[in-house]
Order: sequence, then C-alpha cells, then structure tokens
Amino acid sequence: QVQLVESGGGLVQAGGSLRLSCAASGSIFSINAMGWYSQAPGKQRELVATITSGGTTNYADSVKGRFTISRDNAKNTVYLQMNSLKPEDTAVYYCNAVLRPTAYRVYETYWGQGTQVTVSS
Repeated sequence: QVQLVESGGGLVQAGGSLRLSCAASGSIFSINAMGWYSQAPGKQRELVATITSGGTTNYADSVKGRFTISRDNAKNTVYLQMNSLKPEDTAVYYCNAVLRPTAYRVYETYWGQGTQVTVSS
C-alpha cells in the first residue's frame, strides 16, 4: 500500500514560480529514485526530472536552467522548484517513485494521482 501524494500545483502567470511536493508513504524498504513527469491532454507522459537516492539528477532539455529537483530522504519526499514558467509547461504533473516495498521484493514503480499546473500567458 505505497502511496504518493502530490501538492503545490495551481495557476500561475508566465514567468512565475511554483514548488511541487510529493511524499511517499506506506511500505517502503528503500527508494532508488523519485521524479516528476508531465502529461498534457491527448499527449504521452514525459519525463521532467528525476533524482536518485545518491542525489544524481536528470532533466528534460526543455526545463534545464528553470526547474530544480531535490529530495529529503528522511521524509521520503521529492520537490520540484519550477521557475520562469511558460505556457507550454501547462500539464498534469505526476510524481514517480522506484522503490522496494520490502527486502523480499524487487524495485517497483509507483505513481501519484497528479497535480495540475496551468501557466497563463
């Protein structure tokens, strides 16, 4: 019963900022990586940013220099600081985690329910 809960989405004007948060809870033995993916209506879900348990980050080219992903391992929480937002950033943002629920299970992928980010021009 692993659960990922996102928060921080909303409506912002172009050039503004938002900070998304995602907390993982439930049966968690270890977390390999957490990240954020975006999905606009009628489009496939795309990677935005990921961060490993060791702190290695990966960003989509479209958000480099504008977004920053970070995590608090003690809280099993990942954040996405979104600056200089553009209308094309508008999408539902989903939290992702790759983790071991127990020592006897392999790494599995979990998804949050998504949080809406809307950037107006």
